[in-house]
This record gives sequence, C-alpha cells and structure tokens, in this order.
Amino acid sequence: MIYKAPEEVINNPNKPKVFLAGSIEMGKAENWQDRVGDKFNEMGYDVFNPRRDDWDSSWEQSYDNKNFREQVEWEMRNLSNSDLMFFYFDPNTKSPITLYELGYATAWHIGFNKEVVVVCPKDFYRYGNLEVYSKSFDGFHLFNTEKEAFDFIDHI
Repeated sequence: MIYKAPEEVINNPNKPKVFLAGSIEMGKAENWQDRVGDKFNEMGYDVFNPRRDDWDSSWEQSYDNKNFREQVEWEMRNLSNSDLMFFYFDPNTKSPITLYELGYATAWHIGFNKEVVVVCPKDFYRYGNLEVYSKSFDGFHLFNTEKEAFDFIDHI
C-alpha cells in the first residue's frame, strides 16, 4: 500500500515499511517518489510518501497553520514508524529539510539499528558530507543510483 501525506496509515505489522525521504523543495525536484514508491510497493512494502497531492506553497510554514503542521507531524510519525528510510538527493536542489531528516535518520538508526539507504549523485553540492556519514555509521548506505540502491535492498 502507498500512503501519501496526510492519509491515515493503517498499520500492518506483517509488512515492512519504508519512508521516502528526499528532495521535493517546493516542486523543484523531479517527482521521484512515485517511481520509487511503486517499486517498493511491488516488493511488498507499505510506502510512506510525503509528497502531498494538495500541497499549497502559499501555506505559512508555522505551527499555527493546521495544514502545514499536519504535514510535518505526518512525516515525523511515519519516519519513526518505518523499518527503512530511503533518501534521494536531487542534485538540482539544496534540500535543507532532507539534510535535516537525514540527521534525524542517523540518530534513529543508532538508537534502533535500522537501515538508512541514501541515493545521491556525486554532483549534489553536499555529496562529501553524505560520503563521510556513510563511512562512519554501520547501516548507513550511500549509492549514486537507484539501481545500485535497489540491488542492495534486494539482499537485506
């Protein structure tokens, strides 16, 4: 099943869960989530896709904005409920929220020993930071392409 923010998620304890963290940046990034989400769905995962169909970039990014808060809370809840975090960094973006989520994922991985898979082309402006992270933490896996990442995921 593929869940998109802000859909209510029905917990199925018999299925692995993946959160699709990564570049959106108010629509600057390609819509990679649909492609990757379909692949995970075919593999038997429940997929948490934060790319909201009814996102409105005019929403004030504030706790007081119900829609914005609902989005962030949905993301935080489903990041925590995932068995696997899959990140994609689009080299045409800066992706500050994705970098923040990656820091969260690193702490999450250390606390719960779960897998973090990162796809990042070498021309992403902070590739070196991600490379250092990947060599510093077990369970943090960096790949340059989706194909490499899915070849790895098929064997975990």
